Amino acid sequence: MAFSSLRPLRSRNFALVWSAALVSNAGSWMQTVALGAFITVKTHDPLWTGLVAAAGFLPMGLLSPVGGALADRFDRRRWLIVTTVAEAAFAGVLAVLAAGNAPPWAMVLATFFGGVAAAVGFPSYQAMLPDLVRREDLLAAVSLSSAQFNVGRVIGPVLAGVVLVLSSATWAFAVNALSFGAVVVALVLVRLPRHEGAPTEQGMVERIVAGARVAWAEPGCRNAVILIGIVALFGSPFIGLVPAMAIERLHRGYGGNVVLVTGQGIGAVIGALALAPLAAVLGRQRLVASALIAFPIALIGYGLAPRLWSATLAIVVVGGCYIGVLSGLSTVVQLRAPEHARGRILGLYMMALGTIYPIGLVVQGAIARAVGIAAVTVTSGVLLLGAMAAIAVFRRRMFDALSDPVRASLEPVGP
Repeated sequence: MAFSSLRPLRSRNFALVWSAALVSNAGSWMQTVALGAFITVKTHDPLWTGLVAAAGFLPMGLLSPVGGALADRFDRRRWLIVTTVAEAAFAGVLAVLAAGNAPPWAMVLATFFGGVAAAVGFPSYQAMLPDLVRREDLLAAVSLSSAQFNVGRVIGPVLAGVVLVLSSATWAFAVNALSFGAVVVALVLVRLPRHEGAPTEQGMVERIVAGARVAWAEPGCRNAVILIGIVALFGSPFIGLVPAMAIERLHRGYGGNVVLVTGQGIGAVIGALALAPLAAVLGRQRLVASALIAFPIALIGYGLAPRLWSATLAIVVVGGCYIGVLSGLSTVVQLRAPEHARGRILGLYMMALGTIYPIGLVVQGAIARAVGIAAVTVTSGVLLLGAMAAIAVFRRRMFDALSDPVRASLEPVGP
């Protein structure tokens, strides 16, 4: 059957949340780019660049299981409203700090607390997706969510470049704070099926442990968590180190940073929109396995690129492959996790990404001080490619477990 990448937008609820998230993500990417450039220019130290990027992701690793447990316990829509308001508040704090020329550590701290709000709310957003669309449209919905995230990655850096040239990073942070209002309005308007939470007699730790047991017992969920952890350590840190690549290695300043981030976003949008049609042809399991091999190859090409134009072309490919990995593995968890534990399992999945990514980011940033960002990027790509190749040859069942658990109205999954 034909599989339309845009079909989930026919759902009123999904279209509302998707559109609002696009506005918010454009603001968030404007803040991310402005913050990375602000810290890089202020310190000229790739370690600080890595630290401020890690600060936004570290809470995802530390608190995603808590957010997942809360997503399974409370009304997901209302809880997401609360955490979105908190994110807006900390974006406002960043604006105040930037206006006062605060030291780097203060910016890192405010970024961390904004990340805390996102970490305890994002599992609710992910767990809501299957309630917004039909089951057969879930992969397309996850892909479209990735697409809007990366459309924001395209729009946000452009806005950041304009704001940084015409004014200052302060305004980028302030506009981001306002952009969260779109999500709050959309969540007020959507209507979702009644969600039955976990038994109230269970404590937080008990709920998290129970969710971990379910995740470990389910092969697809277990291997998705393991694979995203490997990718987060070796591959994902390229995202937070883009400012160092543009400013310190390619010597192209704010403009170069905007170009590279935008290039990655364009590649990710193209990749996200192509996922559902490709899955219909190749099978979703085969598509995810292919993306896990193609991503490190593209990353090596990006690290070797000597000029801004070649680095931009390379990062477009990197962005497309990387979104294939993220969307593919996330869809595995969405489809295979039991509804009553979906939030907690997604929280564990985000914990693997959110804990290991900042570790890899700080390590790679520190090593880049000595050997340069290009050498670090190439080496990380080689190590990730070796790990994926070894799994494909010696642990093939890890890839096989990423298939659908039951026969549904999706296209058949490849072997």
